[in-house]
This record gives sequence, C-alpha cells and structure tokens, in this order.
Amino acid sequence: MPTLARSSGLSHRGHMGLSRVPNNIGAIGQLELLLGFRVRDPSIFQRAITHRSFCNEQGLEDTESYERMEFLGDAVLELTVSEELYRRFPDFLEGRLTKTRSALVNGEALAKVADNLGLGPLLLVGNGVDSTGGRQQESVLAAAFESLVAAVYLDQGLDRAREFILRVMADHFDEAVRERTPPEIPNSRLQEHLQSQGIQTPKYRLAGSKGPDHGPVFTVEVLVDGEVIGIGRGGKKSEAEAQAARAALEELLASLP
Repeated sequence: MPTLARSSGLSHRGHMGLSRVPNNIGAIGQLELLLGFRVRDPSIFQRAITHRSFCNEQGLEDTESYERMEFLGDAVLELTVSEELYRRFPDFLEGRLTKTRSALVNGEALAKVADNLGLGPLLLVGNGVDSTGGRQQESVLAAAFESLVAAVYLDQGLDRAREFILRVMADHFDEAVRERTPPEIPNSRLQEHLQSQGIQTPKYRLAGSKGPDHGPVFTVEVLVDGEVIGIGRGGKKSEAEAQAARAALEELLASLP
C-alpha cells in the first residue's frame, strides 16, 4: 500500500471535503506520470483512488470514497467511446456500435486498462481488502479507472479527459478497427443462439450476493421457460450475468450433435 505523507510539492485545497484524507504525494506523483500532465487539484485525484473500505477503517464518510466519481467517469467514458466508434465506423449500424461499445467499456476490459496503467498499487484500500488481494479485483480496478477518468474531467475538462481515454485505450480501439466486427458479448450470443433454435428470450435472476458492501460477489442465474440453464458470479451484476450467459452457451453448444 502506498506510503501516506503530507504533500509539500503539490497544492491541497481540500476539494469536496477531502481534507480529512491524508495526502499521498507518492501516488499523486505517479498518477501525474501516467497521465502526462501536472494536476491542478490533487485532492480530486486523492478521492479517485480512495476505496470505501479505506474510508470505513479511517472513520470517514462513504462519500469521501471514489464511488460518486465512478458514476461520473462512466458517463464520460461512454460518451467518448461512443463518439470515437461513431467516427471510426461509418458503416456500423446502431446494433453493431452498441455491441462494440459494450465490449470496450465492460468491467473486464476496463480492469485490463487499469492494470496496464498500474493503478492497483496506487489505491487507498482498507487492510481487509488489501490482505485478500482486493486492490487487483476486476470490479475494483474497473471502478478505479472510471473514477480516474472523472478526476481528469473535473480537473482538466472534457477535451483532456477524451485525450486520456483514447490514449490508454488505443490498443482496444485498434483491435476493433483490425477486426471490423464488434467483439461478441456472451449475453447477445446466448440470445441469438436461442432465437435461432426458436426458443424464447432468456431471463436473468439475481440468486444472491455475498461479501461486504464494498466488495460484494453477486450470483446470477439465467433461465429459459423457468429452468436455470446457467449460473455466473461477479463483482457486478452485469459481470455475473455475462458469466451466466457464457456458462449457458458452453452447456448448450456442448449438447449439440
């Protein structure tokens, strides 16, 4: 876990109530290196790397974690990726654009981007989460990346945020350009397979969740005609649904003659 220290080289204006969270000059400095610019308000980026578990252990409000920024970053990501795909693929209709965007901004894809950036070691997490390897958990990394995008947007504006997103996701876009086809989404593949067999659209049901609020694991079942045909688990409901769809597809395809 990064060493906590008082910042002597970066201004700290206590933006949005973060004055109670210790400044982490080492992490902020490393963030500036991967971002490629000097941040204006370090406290925004401090919040972007603060996990709820850290707030809980330090007696801070949950609103001082990155969760609100995750919400904003998700919107900035979707806008940027949607615009880039719209420009790069003039021959794609709405369905193909939507599939490609979903593949680029899902939890697994964003976690890979965050991991490539080395974001995990910079996160402020609670001891419990840290001891179980939680800082490298897919849902944590994906959320942290969305929060970092929000921090860039708030600190530097939309143009700089767009520039950052397109730079760190360049390989993913290039792959989409080379393939000229949107990556397959398990949910879509399952629905298409069932439709080809004249079977009704599958339904997803939350079967339960385990773990703490800051790191739950959801279990989702996918059903057809009331029968469970696949079960999946993930740190987000959407991830669990994708895993359930993948499991169902594997089972259905294996049973084909």
